[in-house]
Amino acid sequence: MGNWFKILVINSLKKILKMKKVLIALVVFVFAFNLNSSAQTKEDKRIRVVAVFAHPDDADSKMGGTAALLAKMGVAVKFVALTNGDAGHYAEGGGVLGQRRREEAQRAAKKYGIDEYVVLNNHDGELLPDLNVRMQVIREIRKWNADVVLGLRPNDYHPDHRNAGKLVEDASYMVAVPNVAADVPALKKNPVFLYMQDNFKKPNPFSHDIVIGIDEVLDQKVDGLNEHTSQMYEWLPWIGNGGEIDPKVPKDPAERKAWLKSRWMGRNMSPAQRAGLSKWYSAEKAASFKYAESFEITEYGAQPTEADIRRLFPMLNNK
Repeated sequence: MGNWFKILVINSLKKILKMKKVLIALVVFVFAFNLNSSAQTKEDKRIRVVAVFAHPDDADSKMGGTAALLAKMGVAVKFVALTNGDAGHYAEGGGVLGQRRREEAQRAAKKYGIDEYVVLNNHDGELLPDLNVRMQVIREIRKWNADVVLGLRPNDYHPDHRNAGKLVEDASYMVAVPNVAADVPALKKNPVFLYMQDNFKKPNPFSHDIVIGIDEVLDQKVDGLNEHTSQMYEWLPWIGNGGEIDPKVPKDPAERKAWLKSRWMGRNMSPAQRAGLSKWYSAEKAASFKYAESFEITEYGAQPTEADIRRLFPMLNNK
């Protein structure tokens, strides 16, 4: 009888200890969950910007400087390439090139200081504005809870660029429709949609509605572009050059980066872009810029006021 009672007491104590451990674990879990929720709430208060484009390196050349400035100012920035770039080379291709370009994109993201650089696994040269890819675009915009979405204009020499622009346009209304792509919660607001700059004149020339001076982050932009070795030093100097790499491309890494800077940044600012700077900066500040990136406000999505634009692009508050 005595041994039985002792065994009963011991077993009861073991059960109590187990229950205490479970209770402690539950308390720790709840505390950690609340802490994480608080962090997420704080994170959600940041301005959130996403650029959606065709190939890894598209947004880098068009808005790498603006992305670096926004990241420095605490804005959450995400790049989304709709294809993996697996056709953009003269000697490599397929999965090997796609993986190489994905790795280049991740290194470039670190140079800009942005939060994410997503590369979707659609084939380069085969991007279509179909329902499947539209759903991918809707989900990427929603997952980022975007305040601003930047895309390409749907008139361009490259079909992937045109179709990427069309896909963003087609997603612009649907991001707020709950029954479309219902597995990701719909946005409660419609973002501001902007076009990244191009030089095409037909059917309509680009409008320099928002112009950002990027002189202070010019080297940072070049550092990011420099990570896209397959494009900057191999593919782009080869295509349209008679089947060989432009002999002007240096072999030495330091000289190569200097060549890249001069090639990409040695362009005169257009009068229209210069005028756009004057709208957002003081006359003295606008005149001081040598380099800038421009954006056009689309006719779909939220239509921002000047105050909205200065809030969404905090560098424009520093006239």
